[in-house]
Amino acid sequence: MAARTAVTLEIVPVTLIVGEEEFLVDRAVHDLIAAARDTAGGGDVHDTQGSELSPGELASLTSPSLFGGGLVVVVRAAQNASKDVAAELARYARNPATDVVLVLTHAGGAKGKELLAATRGSGARVIECPKVTRFAERLDFIRSEFRRAGARADDGAARALLDAVGSDLRELAAACDQLATDAQDAGGGIDETVVARYYRGRAEATGFTVADRAVEGNLAQSLEQLRWALATGVSPVLICSALAQGVRLLGRVGSAPRGASSVSLAAEVGAPPWKIDRVRQQLRGWHPDGIARALHAVAEADAQVKGEAVSAAYALERAIRRIAAARTARNQ
Repeated sequence: MAARTAVTLEIVPVTLIVGEEEFLVDRAVHDLIAAARDTAGGGDVHDTQGSELSPGELASLTSPSLFGGGLVVVVRAAQNASKDVAAELARYARNPATDVVLVLTHAGGAKGKELLAATRGSGARVIECPKVTRFAERLDFIRSEFRRAGARADDGAARALLDAVGSDLRELAAACDQLATDAQDAGGGIDETVVARYYRGRAEATGFTVADRAVEGNLAQSLEQLRWALATGVSPVLICSALAQGVRLLGRVGSAPRGASSVSLAAEVGAPPWKIDRVRQQLRGWHPDGIARALHAVAEADAQVKGEAVSAAYALERAIRRIAAARTARNQ
């Protein structure tokens, strides 16, 4: 089994978890409960919603157990607590019991802002869990998950995993954990090839990996991924479709107003915001003339893989070479 990196959290009387990233909030709560129970050798856990707390109930929940041991009280979505309950939580945060661990989660918006400000001002520990929306943020998350699992993984592995799994953090965390276990049991690190092998059969993701490497100008990697994909049975039509989508997105994102947000542009072009962020990074080195050449190359390849060429593999390889060459072309 892979050696997991221990998550060590100091036990403090009050912790405020702020943010809307549900997976990160849930995991922070889980880690705090585990750390508190390990420190106290067990104990009771009261886990409730802020909207379900009644005035006066907090005092009952934070009363020490007759049987001793630690006590953890979790109040989720504290922004939904009533005005009276919010006032009780704020007062408690200023003068907490020493043998109780209180964990509050708060979305961080305008709702319940008085409680948020009061808890921050009381000196409570604050754990931030903001939404992970950008491509670079998701890559950072994947890297941190591999480190958490005690595994070595390069940037290519992180990008390939994001392509294969998508943007859901729970799925990404589970995938990192599984890959780390398998890789460490085999005594090796994790790279793009390992991810591709593990997710063999996810044809669409494999095609997009080929396309991403091509539009980034990484000719050798794109050809390597192409040959692997074809060897494992991925349809040439799917790969050509991914190439076409990758080049079209370059054109659509590249022609958008410079100040347009990823969210607004995502709605316009029909791609998720994280994909817009990725395309903006991929646009470095591209010129409109080069994009036009790449589109022409893809159009030719599409006709060829659908019957005009003897070898679909050769048609795709030729298209990839032309796309990579077009990346730095200017009015040639």
